[in-house]
Amino acid sequence: MNLRSICVYCGSSENVNQAYFEAARGMGQLIASKNMHVIFGGGQTGLMGAVADGALAAGGEVIGVIPEAMMLPDLAHAGLTRLEVVKDMHERKARMAELAGAFVALPGGFGTMEEFFEALTWLQLGFHGKAVGLLNIEGYFDNLLNFLQHVADEKFAYQRHLDDLAVETNINSLIKAIEAFEPPEEGGKWD
Repeated sequence: MNLRSICVYCGSSENVNQAYFEAARGMGQLIASKNMHVIFGGGQTGLMGAVADGALAAGGEVIGVIPEAMMLPDLAHAGLTRLEVVKDMHERKARMAELAGAFVALPGGFGTMEEFFEALTWLQLGFHGKAVGLLNIEGYFDNLLNFLQHVADEKFAYQRHLDDLAVETNINSLIKAIEAFEPPEEGGKWD
């Protein structure tokens, strides 16, 4: 798969485990080293800022997409290759999905989870054929992964859809899995 961009979903909190910051910076650097663009939510704080700063420091291109309401000096990243300002969160997610060649979630909160689940659901429904991955650094997503397996075990999702999700514990392995992703064949989305 010849990827040109990866959309990174992650948290904006500053008061989190430093290992998450290191992974976020490393993710940005790795994406840039592969001549891919980082697509992200446009923020300068937390892991969002770390991903962008890592990519920019490595000479990469970083495109942020931010809603008007968040276009504030203490929130918006001022040093990006491009910062697109959109009307609201719905437009933000749609634009990020349009720009993305794949989706990766790093540790984050409710917004990160909401964006991740939308990308995963759209893959399940066949709305896109792009890779979706989780960077399970420090076991951050262990409980979520247990829950997702429970969802499949209880027949609210098919195992094959869960198997489409790339889950790795380090950035190099995750990017390799994303690059190797083959879109599922469309025989029946729900059977």
